[in-house]
Order: sequence, then structure tokens, then C-alpha cells
Amino acid sequence: MKIENIDKLLASALAIEEQDAFSSGAIGYMARALTQATIPHRDPGSPQYMRQNGNLRLVITDVSGVGLPYGSIPRLVLAWLTTEAVRTKSAHIELGPSLQSFLDQMGLNRTGGKRGDITRLRDQMKRLFSAAVSWGSIGEDHDVLKRMLVSEESELWWNPKMLGQESLWQSYVLLSPRFFEAVTDSPVPLDMRALRALKSSPLALDLYAWSTYRMSYLKRRTDIPWKALQLQFGVDYADTPQGRQGFKRKFIQALTKVHAIYPQLRLEVEHAGVQLVPSATHVRQLNK
Repeated sequence: MKIENIDKLLASALAIEEQDAFSSGAIGYMARALTQATIPHRDPGSPQYMRQNGNLRLVITDVSGVGLPYGSIPRLVLAWLTTEAVRTKSAHIELGPSLQSFLDQMGLNRTGGKRGDITRLRDQMKRLFSAAVSWGSIGEDHDVLKRMLVSEESELWWNPKMLGQESLWQSYVLLSPRFFEAVTDSPVPLDMRALRALKSSPLALDLYAWSTYRMSYLKRRTDIPWKALQLQFGVDYADTPQGRQGFKRKFIQALTKVHAIYPQLRLEVEHAGVQLVPSATHVRQLNK
């Protein structure tokens, strides 16, 4: 990992330490299920994707033929949508006063073109809002699955010339009732500044959300083997010695980034896996 990347993360961590998420207005939320089983890191190139973590199973299906969402951008969008749903208590989410402000809230650049952030955001939001999701628990003698569309309706304007034109933006998404209920049911508090700082790595975003959720209820030291971690986070890595080694290397790199932004986290790398040690959550819990 390049030193300058760590320097940027440490600068973000210092800003977070000086003013907490509530005081700075950076409090955010992620659906609890999406911290335990996550969307693809890369384009899976198939119409369906499944992740399972213990009894929890997440299935995402492309129902419109546009492809499945993947990478950092839909993770940022899902956190932002969940935050707005929690804040407004409404399934009708307006995407800010302008395209420029929405990009800023995602921590994205105001660039168009084939590889620009506006183009990537548009593609990933189209994929996300066209997806159907099911998640639930799969047990030995009892299965519970909830199936839902992410969005019932959306209207999005994308002309880069409209970056700062508030009256012409008026973009919104209407979450489906079941998805709205799912993402607002005991969501995990996060710091949106941390998500923006970690946005270059989908794995680091996943580890940050998962670790602060785990620390919200962890009472004793817990060992997690590499095999279980790869099943949860390493969908892009083959179950071979080379694939397992590649996953371990990327996991440790992502964890270094998370530790920089979340220094209170006591997650220790060992030969057989990692050990979780009870730690403060990254966002303080108001009921404690």
C-alpha cells in the first residue's frame, strides 16, 4: 500500500477524532443484513449473485437485464439511501438539491466521460435500482426469506451541465415498501466520512461496516478462521491455495486501511485467521 494513501486516511481519522459523527452531521447507517453478507466487489457477469454468512443468505437478481451492482459506488449509495430513509422516515428519497451536491455526498468527483464518476454512478445506480434482493436465515429445519425490489420507481437526471442547477435536478428514488422496512430495521450506525475515506476499496468498506457492527455486541474474544472470512468477503477469490493466499493478502491490506480510520478497532491477524477483541464502536451508541 502506498504511504500517501495511509496519510490521507490518517488525516480523515484525525478529523473524525476531533468531531464525532453526530456533532459533525456525518452520522450514517447501513442495513444490518448488508454488513453481514455483501454485494459483489467486481462484476460477476451473471444475472444472480449469492452470499452466505452462517445462516444468513443474501441473493441479488438482475430483473431488468442491466447487470448486477458491484464495487464501492453501490455500497456508498446504499449507505446514503439507508441514512436518508432513517432520517426522513420516508421511502421517497430525494437525491439532494443538485447533481453536484449528490456527488459531493458520495465523495465522488464531478467528472463525466466514459470513465468519469458521473458515468460510473449512473451505471451502478441503474443496476442497483433494477435489482431484486432476497435475504433471510437458512436453518436445519426452518427457512425465512424476504424477497423485494430495491426500488419501485426512480427518476434520475444526469446531464453534467446541470451540476450546480438546483431547479433542474429534482431526482428521486422510491424504495419498495419491503426494502424500506428492511433497511430501517435496526440499521448499523456508521460515519459517512469513514465511508468516503475508504471508497477506493470495496473490501475495506465491507470490513469497516462489519467490524463496527460486530463490536456493537461482542462480549468476548472471538476467533474467525480464514476459510470463514473468505466465504463471507472473498467471492472473487478461488478456493485454491493461490486464491486463499491472494484473499489473505488483500484482507490484510484492507484491514490496514480500516485500522487507520478506526484505530479503536481491536481486530488482530493470526496465522489461522483473525481474532476479534471487544472494542468501542466507531460511532458512539446513544443508548449506552
